[in-house]
Amino acid sequence: MKPNSSSASIWRITSIASIVATLLLIGGFVYAINDVINPVGSTYTSGSSGQDNTAGSSATDTAQTTVPSLAEGVRIVSLGDSLAKGTGDDAGSGFVRRTVSLLQQQGTDAKLVANLGINGQKTTAILSSLDQAGVQHTLKQANLIMLSIGANDLFNGGEALGNLEQEAPSATQLLKAEPETAVRLQKILTKIAEINPDAQILYLGLYNPFGDLKELRVPANEAVTAWNTSVMGMINEQQHMMLIPTFDLFQNNLSRYLSSDHFHPNGDGYEQIATRIVQSLQ
Repeated sequence: MKPNSSSASIWRITSIASIVATLLLIGGFVYAINDVINPVGSTYTSGSSGQDNTAGSSATDTAQTTVPSLAEGVRIVSLGDSLAKGTGDDAGSGFVRRTVSLLQQQGTDAKLVANLGINGQKTTAILSSLDQAGVQHTLKQANLIMLSIGANDLFNGGEALGNLEQEAPSATQLLKAEPETAVRLQKILTKIAEINPDAQILYLGLYNPFGDLKELRVPANEAVTAWNTSVMGMINEQQHMMLIPTFDLFQNNLSRYLSSDHFHPNGDGYEQIATRIVQSLQ
């Protein structure tokens, strides 16, 4: 008995659909694995939409110098750790793309030249990357450079959480790597300024992601405050540099602004940072 022509067509369509679905699944899996094994920064040239947001506090503590003229347009390059990359944001935008979007919503000609943020990156890696011709060329295309680095050096990717069952670390213990990290950050800031002396450099201040944990709230607050104060001293000695404070944004809003990993901001948290950055440029 010959199969009905309609049934045969249905089987052919079903088979083709299954093959296509399988290929897409394999392709997505390969892409995800490659992103983990070979993490790289992403480029971005058009604004992605961000959520409407009003920052809880102003950037009155921001160390301000001359900023790029918004009327002439803003060309952004970001580099640093997972916050620069936008890890934790389900929308995949992070504070960098959200900043571009907010500027564009205000009518500013804003473009993201490149995002060089890499998960887990520390000051040693950033300092080394600044000797690469490709990174230098990219930085020279910007008039606004955003830098997020230091948290992995100080908190070592959140390992402080792993020792709570034994003994909570003190601020001194959390700042064990601070002297060497501060020296490297000073070199990073100086090097970036040498590569592009005309660009405004924004350094993202640290917040305390462990503020809702009783054992870590005080020592981590002290460590983060000490670090931000140290960086402020470096910023004040440089031209065209600014520290963007984030400590106050997260201090009493961790449940609202942290992602499920309890370390990185979520979309709302990144939106708060982006809003603070845009305020600092006005």
